[in-house]
Amino acid sequence: MSNWKKLFTALRGGVNEATETVVDSQAIRILDQEIRDAKIELRKSEQAITSVVAKRKIAQQKAADLATSIEEYERYAKEANASGNQSLALDCARRVSDIRDQREQEEAQVTFFIDSEQKLKQHLYKAKENLRSLEQQVDVVKATASVQKAQEAVSSHRLGSNNRMKTATESLVRLQEKQKQRQAEIEAAYELGAEENDHDLEIKLREAGIKKGGGSAEDELARILKG
Repeated sequence: MSNWKKLFTALRGGVNEATETVVDSQAIRILDQEIRDAKIELRKSEQAITSVVAKRKIAQQKAADLATSIEEYERYAKEANASGNQSLALDCARRVSDIRDQREQEEAQVTFFIDSEQKLKQHLYKAKENLRSLEQQVDVVKATASVQKAQEAVSSHRLGSNNRMKTATESLVRLQEKQKQRQAEIEAAYELGAEENDHDLEIKLREAGIKKGGGSAEDELARILKG
């Protein structure tokens, strides 16, 4: 195979893959439209069968009416023959023959309509079953697609969440350290304040003569020698 043929084959394969990708991406929409179209055709088929049934009933009624007419003219023929009117009896007999031909035609139509009706009903039933099966498969495909989208979303969210959670955890640690530092500063300030208050109180007590302060070095030495 020449290089040009190989290139052409590769390009054609790429076009086919691209076409299949577009078709697959629209598969659900295409199937839904096909199902809608099929339902429209099924309704048309049901209407056609209804028309066949109506024509069959009309033909049956005509055949029944013709059978009644045959009986009627046969009776007329017998009565005419009994009265000696041979000519009228023959006219009635010819009439019976004509009506019988019409009845046979109508009965043939009835048979044709019955056969057609049965075949159409069988085809309609099979078409409905196929359509029902297709709808069920489409429902499964839709459900599977939804589940897969959810799985993809969860997977993507999980990856993003891991990064965000790591960042959030680091921020939390920094915040906790800052809070600890702030608390230590507050406690240190409190302790310094308390020491200052104690020192002020000692000064006030000495000034009031209530509490004596420490003596001089000479006083301390005299106390030691005295002892």
